Amino acid sequence: MLKIALSFIALGLVVVSCTTGTTSSPKPEKVRLARVVVDSAQLDSYKAFLKEEIEMSVQKESGVLTLYAVFEKERPTHLTILEMYATEAAYKAHLQTPHFIKYKEGTKDMVKSLELVETDPLIPTLKIK
Repeated sequence: MLKIALSFIALGLVVVSCTTGTTSSPKPEKVRLARVVVDSAQLDSYKAFLKEEIEMSVQKESGVLTLYAVFEKERPTHLTILEMYATEAAYKAHLQTPHFIKYKEGTKDMVKSLELVETDPLIPTLKIK
């Protein structure tokens, strides 16, 4: 009986911690994936441009909630960026920033392909820790 009670208490703590984490983040209006393939000869340069652009965007733009890039282990020239913006207007403003324009201009000859995938998040208010 004690084991069952402890199990319910543990389950209750998990539910509380999950719901607590979902209420403190604004619901993003625009969430998408950017799938990019980069020229292998220019991968290091591309990463430097991308790193600078992400850091500046997250630091300077309150409407940019998340820009998170991951590179595939088996195909390091293939990456996916999770993009989350508070509003559509925040996204459009992001496209006009000097750091984004610098990234786009600097990497235009490095990118072999770009696919933008609009998404609907399962739990839009889930906080990314």
